[in-house]
Amino acid sequence: MDFGDTDEQRLLLDSIDRLMDRHLPPEEVRRRDAEADPPDHLLPLMAEMGLLGLAVPVDAGGAGAAWQTMACVQERLGYHATMAALLFNRVTCFGIMTLLASGSRAQRAAFLPRMLAGEGAFALALTEPGAGSDAGALAARAVPDGEGWRLTGRKVWISGAAAALRLVVAARSAKSARGGGGISLFLVPPDAEGVSMTRLDKIGNRCSLTYDIAFDGVRVGQDALLGPRDAGFACLKKTLFYGRTGLSATAVGTAQRAVDTAAAHACERVQFGQAIGRFQALAHRLAIMQTEVDQARLLVRQLAWAIDDGKDCTRLAAQAKWAATETLKRVTEEGMQIMASAGYAAEGDMQRYWRDARLYTFGEGSSEILLDLIASDMGLGRALPK
Repeated sequence: MDFGDTDEQRLLLDSIDRLMDRHLPPEEVRRRDAEADPPDHLLPLMAEMGLLGLAVPVDAGGAGAAWQTMACVQERLGYHATMAALLFNRVTCFGIMTLLASGSRAQRAAFLPRMLAGEGAFALALTEPGAGSDAGALAARAVPDGEGWRLTGRKVWISGAAAALRLVVAARSAKSARGGGGISLFLVPPDAEGVSMTRLDKIGNRCSLTYDIAFDGVRVGQDALLGPRDAGFACLKKTLFYGRTGLSATAVGTAQRAVDTAAAHACERVQFGQAIGRFQALAHRLAIMQTEVDQARLLVRQLAWAIDDGKDCTRLAAQAKWAATETLKRVTEEGMQIMASAGYAAEGDMQRYWRDARLYTFGEGSSEILLDLIASDMGLGRALPK
């Protein structure tokens, strides 16, 4: 098990460095964050480089690369700009992999070429006012209507919804089902009749535009059903590992950038006649930060390796996501303390890393739920008989 970058991966990462330096340099990242302007211009460029099709099988128009390569790419994008990595992940880990795992032949033909060309992404419409960590409590309904369905309900905190090629809407399609059963997925155009959106403001991740969405009797055809009827959660679980790898690798990349930024400041900032990085308290704090990032990176690389090896990744995906996002939260908090006013300044980058990091320990699986999953896999928690 070798987690070092190969020569081919290093060449790919060098090309990503050039892409980001030219098309999303630090000053542009700051502008876009301030104006909540998503870097959608990167998608065609990523497509031209072949990045969007890296993990897609060759016979489906992709490069057939290992998921270990994907993890390297996601980390490097996260190092340059979290907003770029999140956009990449939404196209690849969620949109493309969901199509490959659960899409019909017609759905793959309609949307896979468009995603590979960088024309857009899917947006998962799962969370509701009463269904967050308890996703099985969702109340949105899908009722058969002739040769199609009518969807009614409300979704909140849905990122990328307005510009999505399709919303992937989870709705309860079986009247008697409870919990995670009887839920189906539907591909819904964001401009369909009966869909209304209200944009939500946030303190972080401002380039991932987020919406409150109402579905008022939205009609879709039978061909909008994604995967088997009443098996929506099973479909989502097929691609859960990919999404958690992407987010975890992104968090590691951003965490490494935060450590590097804080360390550079500690080398330059002089107090009491010497660089503050010479004081043992700060030097040790930075050493611990770097060690935590390295540990999280190893878990992410192991997860990517396990995906490539076809192993059950349930526990490892939870561990990697927990470790990477908690590490990001800790090192950005420490970075703010080390940099003090320089970190708190609006024109600096540390405050953005800090604001963005706060989402990931509860978004896409809270740390508490992840620890529950890990404990259950160990035969503890709910898995332990009373």
